[in-house]
Amino acid sequence: MAAHRKPRQRSVGGNTARTAWTIALAGAATATGFDGTGHAEPQLTPAQVKAKVDKLYQEAEAATEKYNGAKEQADAGQQRIRNLQDQAARKTEKLNSAREALGSMAAAQYRDGGLDPALQLALSEDPDRYLDGAEFAERAGNRQASSVASVRKQLREIEQLRGAAHVELTSLKSRQAELKRHKKTITGKLDSARDLLTRLTAEEQARLDDRATRSSTGARDALSSPGSATAQAPNARAAAAVSYAFAKLGSPYVWGATGPNAFDCSGLTQAAYREAGVSLPRTTYAQIDAGRRVSRSELLPGDLVFFYSGISHVGLYIGNGQMIHAPNPSAPVRVAPLDEMPFAGATRVA
Repeated sequence: MAAHRKPRQRSVGGNTARTAWTIALAGAATATGFDGTGHAEPQLTPAQVKAKVDKLYQEAEAATEKYNGAKEQADAGQQRIRNLQDQAARKTEKLNSAREALGSMAAAQYRDGGLDPALQLALSEDPDRYLDGAEFAERAGNRQASSVASVRKQLREIEQLRGAAHVELTSLKSRQAELKRHKKTITGKLDSARDLLTRLTAEEQARLDDRATRSSTGARDALSSPGSATAQAPNARAAAAVSYAFAKLGSPYVWGATGPNAFDCSGLTQAAYREAGVSLPRTTYAQIDAGRRVSRSELLPGDLVFFYSGISHVGLYIGNGQMIHAPNPSAPVRVAPLDEMPFAGATRVA
């Protein structure tokens, strides 16, 4: 009879350990290819880095315009709250004066009260004078009733103002939370762009910077002078805006900035037209509706030119297919061709 062997018990712990080791080894092989080189994130060429960085800058600028819009609304909300608080303070001061007058009137009535009017008439040494006084008192009573009604009305108005201020404050808090979200998005995109750029060697970064500088210089040299651009402007205000933009060439890009020493894209166009005496909205998607739409073939110096499907970038047209714009944190305010970005439309505001 064959001997029956007892089945070997598998070690749960040992099997788990071996499985974990196998998974870890497989993971390491996947990540390193057994040659010590990481493959989870392939090496990017300088052109690929530039493309990714440009995309991050464009996304950051779209978030910047949303931030600008939320900030504009928050600032307006804060001003409305201040106005409501000022109105409430003035009405409260007026109410306090009315209450004091009512208090004085009530105290006088308390001091003079206690006698029936008929008895007061009987005891009066001068009935004619008393009757004149009684008529005055009746009129005073009417005035008192009017004063009470006025106080009640003022109380209601103050409560309404406080209610409106509370609504504005709730809305302001919502906008402030929105500002924080957009700011986080912007800084995250910019940090990612900086991280990508650090992967390039100094020589590769220099080549990219030199290429951008040559493009900007070439576009600027294509214009004979700022005077030629202003001369072609449709009116004096557009010419003034163009002149301002030329004067700001080389200024740094700072998201959320509206000058005078740094700008984002819509901040530059807003500042240029502010100098010309024209008030523009703060954001690109509002600026495109601030004037009359014109086609690309109709462009004249001073027209606002917009880019990307979300209308997230704007520049100031200066003629000869060129614009002045604040591009992104990697470059200052500069001249660039319209074909540098996807054209979305144009507006003539002056």
